[in-house]
This record gives sequence, C-alpha cells and structure tokens, in this order.
Amino acid sequence: MPYYNLKALIKAIRACKTVADERALIQQESAAIRASFREEDTYARYNNIAKLLYIHMLGNPAHFGQIECLKLVASPRFADKRLGYLGIMLLLDENQEVLTLVTNSLKNDMNHTNMYAVGLALCTFANIASEEMSRDLANEIEKLLGSSNTYIRKKASLCALRVIKKVPELTDHFTSKCKHLLTDRNHGVLLTATTLVTEMCQVDESCLQEFREAVPLLVRHLKALVTTGYSAEHDVSGIADPFLQVKILRLLRILGKGDLHASETMNDILAQVATNTDGTKNVGNSILYETVLTVLEIEADSGLRVMAINILGKFLSNRDNNIRYVALNTLNKVVSMDTNAVQRHRNTILDCLRDGDISIRRRALELSYALINEQNVRLMVRELLAFLEVADDEFKLGMTTQICLAAERFAPNKRWHIDTVLRVLKLAGNYVREEILSAFIRLVAHTPELQAYTASRLYTALRDDISQESLTLAATWVIGEYCDILLESGIVEEEQTKPVTDAELVDLLVSILDSAYANFLIKQFVLAAITKISARPGISAAQQERIGSILGSYTTHPDLELQQRAVEFASLFSLGELRSGVLERMPPPELKATVLGVVSENKPVGSTQTGKEGDLLGDEISSNGAGAAPVNGSAPARTNEDLLAEIFGSSASTTSAAPTSQPTLPGGAAPAKKPSTIDDILGLFDSTPPAATSSPAPAPAPAAQTSSAFSLPQARSPPPAAAQPAAPRLTAYPAYEKNGLKITLTPQPNAARPGVVNILARFQASAGQPVTGLVFQAAVPKSQQLQMLPMSNPNVNPGSVETQQMRVIAPPGSNIRLRLRISYTSGGTPVQDQVDFAGFPPNLTSGGS
Repeated sequence: MPYYNLKALIKAIRACKTVADERALIQQESAAIRASFREEDTYARYNNIAKLLYIHMLGNPAHFGQIECLKLVASPRFADKRLGYLGIMLLLDENQEVLTLVTNSLKNDMNHTNMYAVGLALCTFANIASEEMSRDLANEIEKLLGSSNTYIRKKASLCALRVIKKVPELTDHFTSKCKHLLTDRNHGVLLTATTLVTEMCQVDESCLQEFREAVPLLVRHLKALVTTGYSAEHDVSGIADPFLQVKILRLLRILGKGDLHASETMNDILAQVATNTDGTKNVGNSILYETVLTVLEIEADSGLRVMAINILGKFLSNRDNNIRYVALNTLNKVVSMDTNAVQRHRNTILDCLRDGDISIRRRALELSYALINEQNVRLMVRELLAFLEVADDEFKLGMTTQICLAAERFAPNKRWHIDTVLRVLKLAGNYVREEILSAFIRLVAHTPELQAYTASRLYTALRDDISQESLTLAATWVIGEYCDILLESGIVEEEQTKPVTDAELVDLLVSILDSAYANFLIKQFVLAAITKISARPGISAAQQERIGSILGSYTTHPDLELQQRAVEFASLFSLGELRSGVLERMPPPELKATVLGVVSENKPVGSTQTGKEGDLLGDEISSNGAGAAPVNGSAPARTNEDLLAEIFGSSASTTSAAPTSQPTLPGGAAPAKKPSTIDDILGLFDSTPPAATSSPAPAPAPAAQTSSAFSLPQARSPPPAAAQPAAPRLTAYPAYEKNGLKITLTPQPNAARPGVVNILARFQASAGQPVTGLVFQAAVPKSQQLQMLPMSNPNVNPGSVETQQMRVIAPPGSNIRLRLRISYTSGGTPVQDQVDFAGFPPNLTSGGS
C-alpha cells in the first residue's frame, strides 16, 4: 500500500529488516508517486516531492520528479516554491536540458516582492546556473547587487561569483557595483563582496588596477576588525569575524603583488595584525598564516618579511602537527627569499627530523638541504648523518645524494669531503647513486696525498662490513688501484699503524666473491681488482699464482660478462713483462661537477645526463642535422669518424695526431695509446680512426639518420668516399636483388650487450652496369630503435662494393624486422622499391651469432 506522508514513509523504511525489503518498499512507493503525478493532484504533489527527495537521499532514482518540481516552483505558495527549488537543486544540474525551463521561473522570482522568494531564486541560481543561464540572467543579478536589502545583496554577490566563473567576459558588468559593495558595513555583504572581487582579479587582470584604489578602504575594514571590541554576533574564540579577516588578507595579497604603492599602504596593518592576533588558538593561527602569506607575496620591506618568517618559526614549536607541516611547507617556499632569516630557526627545523610524523620529517629534510652553506656545512652534515642512521629507507637515496652534493659543493677541505662520503657509504651504501660513487672515485684519483689514507679507511671499513654495495665497490676499486700504497704505508688502527700483507688483501677480496652479498657487478670489480693487484710490485709469486687460479675458475662461469673478463684477465698472465704495462695505474679521470643546484630526492642526479632507454653509452646519433654540410665544395673530407668526432665535440684527426708523452713499457715496447671516446664509439661500428690528414675532398658528409616505428627518414646527399670498414667474417643475408642492384645485410650481435645488433649493408651492381643516386632508407617497429651512418658512396660501380653501417636496438630475444625503401637509377631508368626483411636468425638479440 502507498504511504501518504513523508513521516509514514520514513517509519516504514526504518522498519524494514533487510535491504531487499527496503528496496521493494521504495520501488512500490515510487510507482505510487508516478501514478499520483499522472492524476495532476496539486495537494498531493507537495507530499510526493517531499517523499521523492527522501528517496533520492537514500540513493535511489528520482529523476522522474524533475518536471513536478518545476510545477511546484510556479505555485504562489512559498512552501511549494521552497520545496520545488530544493528539488531542482537536488535533481538537476547545469547539464540537464530541463534547466532551460527553470530560467523564466528564476527571473520572475528574482523580481518577487517577498525577499525570501528572491532569496530562494538566487540560492538556486548560485548552485545550478549554466553558462547560458548566466548570460540570460546576468542583468537581473546586476540589478539585485544594488538592492537596499542586505539579505538580497549578499546572495546576489554569490550569484555574480557564479556568473564570473561560468562567463569570465561578463566581469566588467559587476565592477562598479563591487566597488560600492566594498563600502558596505554589513559583515555578510562585505564577506561575499570580498570573495567576488578576489575572483574578478584572478580572472581578469584589468580589474587589478581598478580595485587597487580600494586598498585603503580594505585596510580600514581590517583595522576595524583587529581593534574592535567584543561582538557576540561575529566573535569566534575571542577574535572578531576571522572569516572576513582571512578574505580581506587574501584580497590584499593579490592587489599588493607587484605594486609598491599598494604594498606600502598595507604594510602597517599587516604588522598590526601579526602582533595583535592571539596565536594560542587555531583561529588566530589561521589569520597569522594568511598574514604571513600576504607579507611574503607583496612588495613588503625586509623587516616585515623577517617578522613573517619568525611567525612560521613559532609555528614549528606548536604541538599541532598540521600547523608544523604548514610552517615547514611555507618555509621551503620562502627559504630562497631570505635564507638568513630562516637560518635563525635551524635548530628547530633539525628537531623536526626526529618527529614521529613522516610527512613532517620529509618536509624538514627538504628544508635542511636548502639551509646548507659554507658556514654551517659541518654542523648540518653531522646532523643529517645522524638522521641517516635511523632514517626510513625511502629517505636514504635522497639523503645520500644530497649529503654528497653538499660535501662536494661546500667541503672545507678534501679530507673532510672524503670522510663524509666514507661515512655515507658505511651508513647507507645500498642507497647511493652510481653518479655519486663515480664522483668519489674521481676525487680519490685526483688527491694523491690522501690516497693512502683513503685506502686504509676503506680497507678497514670493508673488513668490518661487506653488506653495503657501494662501499664494497668503492673499496674494491681503490684497493685494486692503490694496493702498492696500502702495502707500503699500512693501515691506521687505534692511532697505530699496522702493516698489511698481500695475502690479507687477496683474502679480503676473495671473501667478497664467496659472500652472499656479491652480485655480478661486485664480482666484476673484484676480478679487475685482484688482476691489478697481481701486477703491482711487492706481490709474492704465491699470491700471483693464487690469483691466476681464481681467474681460471671463472673462465667457465655461466655469466657471460664474468666469463669474458676472466678469460681476458687470465690471458694477461701469459704476456710476461707486458702485463705490468697493461695493468699499470689508471690516469686520473676528468673532474666534473656532479650536479648543479639542489636536487630533490625524486629526481635522478649525475655527472652526465643519461639519455633515453635506447641510447648506447651516450652515443646516440642525432637526426637533427648535427654537423651541417658546408656549401663550399673545397671543404675537407669528413668520414664517419669525423662525424662522430663532431657530434662528441672533438676531432678524431686531431686526437689521433696529438703528441703524447707516455712511459716506455718494460722491454722497450711502446705502451698502447690511451683510447679516446671516439675510439670507443668507432669500435662499436667496427671502424678505426684514420691518421691525421689535410687532403681535401669535393663533398661533405651528411648528418646521420635515425628512424623508428616504420617512419622512413629522409636521406641526405652522402659523401663520395669514406673509409670502408674491414670485411666482416659473419653471415651475409640477401635482402634485395632487382634491376642490377644486390643488397646484403650482415648482422653482428654484441655478446656483452644483448639487444644491440650492428648491421653492415653492402651494395653491389650485379648487372655489370653502374647504379647511381642510390638512397637507402630503413625503419623498424615501435618496440625497436634504429641508428644509421651515411652511405660510403651513392654511386655503385661494377666490381665495387659500397657499405652503410646500421645499428638496431631491440628487446632481448625479439626478432629484428626491417622495412627497406630503396631508390636508385639503373641503366638510365629511375627505380623506387620497398621490401620487408625478416631473414635474420631469431637469436641475434640474445647475443648469439
């Protein structure tokens, strides 16, 4: 049976014992309401809408009552209007087409003689007005802003705020009215007017100059609120209308930003608010916080800024975690404005590192990084190291980076710098970035006076703890490189120098190999270290033989990299006197800054910015025309090596021709030339840099090509001649043979780097006649990357072979697929063809041949 009033319906729903019973009851009542709507019963409509809104509040569909709400709004009874407008606000939104039917009712009620009916219309408009409705009723809203009734003016201000948000270009309609509203004495009107003006200034910058003239008026309002006595109507915890104070402060912040005159006008009142507001309660703290933000945003004098920062310092000692978090967050933003003022609260900030709330610890940590300078670096780093011992794991990576950066930037001397990094390696060696570790090794290499000290400290630390990966790597490298210094000077323990034997060094490194902490990288470092130790003076024959046997045991290791290193190192033992020259101490690497500026713990840091995932050792070949071709035909010839040299900012010819002074190896053999970056890159392409020459060539080389995702690059004019690479001893796969042109592709996988395959394309004229104007383009699927060097010669003569180097980077184990586009002229006939090639064996990207 249907329930004929809201009270009975609520009682029946509450009496339901199960959800199913409640759902059945609501469906039954909804059906009865729909039937009643069809009977057009005016008296029952009010009761039905009331029940329908309750059903809607329970989460059940009630959209079928939208039109009935419109009929209620049209009723002359105030109770019907109130319920109808309530239903419209609940059941409609600005995207409903039915909303267009409400516009006329709103317009009529905005001109109603009853102010409460006007209030209902304004309240509904402010909640559901769409852009179209805002344009239609903007003039009505503007009229009501000038009403003599404060109740209507207040609600009209909120409606104007809705209009501006929906239609920003109507802002100028309300400018003059808003200036008048700011002079109102009613707190409600003044609060809504301030909110409206704030939105207008944010939406339209042209309003800023208009309302900057009202700054003295706003200052008077704020002064009246600060100095007024008790007012029961507006008092909140002893403070007069804190909501209006906050709104005025926010508006002053916008008006004073970038304007010196407006800022000077509000300086005094801001100081007064900051000194007279009680900060013992949350209400006062909210006003103080807004005052601080206003002072820091406007063109305030330095004294006022210091006072604002001192207020934030007081917030740090508050018991409320929310207030402390807000203070730390704000200090992080303003530390660059006045670092000295923030430095006064350094001890309080450091105390926050021990707070139980992780969010406060995180913000305090970020602020501590920004406070480090040359004067306090010892103190700050000591505090950060103490916190590093007990810090959460998620903090450690960022902390180790920031501490090492601070030491690099502000270290008073190199020994302190080395001690600091050593301490970091001991405390959090598993959370140190590779760039920081390499920077430490460079530092040691460039500080010969502290190499014995560093080797001694690292030997002692490694003997005590081999669980920290970065510590193990650093100690292994330093011991292997400078073991002769360590053997000569010994180690310092308890202010006494104790000698170290070669057996102890080898025992320590071998113990690392056998430990559970040794990953493949550590084992590679250890194998390199013991190999270097075997070539240092003072190493007994027994230890050399022991090292040889260790290396021999790894020549059959299942890991390919370890096996390769072991085989190479083991072969050095048969070189006799040449071994000491090959394994002599490395020259100090180039010094360079690790990073510039402060880096957050979520951003990668490094002495070199690593490229994309597919880049090879930083040798990505640019496709944007690196090395533009000169116009003059008498420019010197530029080979592939010259192109790579230009990309990397040096000259291959100059590098190879530069004189060097290196010691002669034992036996009179000249030492091998120190390989350059260009040599390493050319080695990847199976090519060697030529000797220095000054012979000219008629044409320059173009930029290299790069292509992926089957998008074909536009080829440029290749050079007529270039140094041809040595013929590979690998399988050549036919890719194209038509119209007197034969193309074969010879892949060469890289066993040390699965997924990287160098490909040599060879072009031959098979019909006994030349092929001219050859343009060879290639593309790969999206999952792979392709890099191409220029072709040796676009004209293929009979009996000659022209070549072009390519490299494909693919996921290990995937098949390489190429789409080739070839255009050329054969026998005077232009040819353009396209083929898909997938003839390589499937194990290429896995490192197989």
